[in-house]
Amino acid sequence: MPDGWFREISSQWPGQAITLQVRKILHVEQSLYQDVLVFESETYGNVLVLDGVIQCTERDEFSYVHCLFVSFRSLLISVCTRYQEMITHIPLASHPNPKRVLVIGGGDGGVVREVLRHETVEQVVLCDIDEVTWLHYFLNPCDVDSTGRP
Repeated sequence: MPDGWFREISSQWPGQAITLQVRKILHVEQSLYQDVLVFESETYGNVLVLDGVIQCTERDEFSYVHCLFVSFRSLLISVCTRYQEMITHIPLASHPNPKRVLVIGGGDGGVVREVLRHETVEQVVLCDIDEVTWLHYFLNPCDVDSTGRP
């Protein structure tokens, strides 16, 4: 990004591209599984990019979800194109008494934050492909109360 702009141009989306002005690079790392970039943009806040593809931004908290699965013993949420509130609150509202929640993917922490808004939830486990964590770039400590809940 020598000119201060991040460009997402991918054959996955022919005929379209996304360009964001970079204010500051926060983290760059090649993990065992993916190329990780976190930067602060001029208009979208912090941006998480994996393998050159934007995964989420602070401004729109957009995340990619593969599936939703609800069982009556526990709740599994996998982080397609839904807002974090929808992929969290709809399944949780359909469960009679959610206590344990597993979030697969969602390394930005937005789904975990929304899960913790439910008082019946006693345990949340975040499972991601990678040991690299970028939660601290997206979870604001001011958003939680003394119990650790948002």
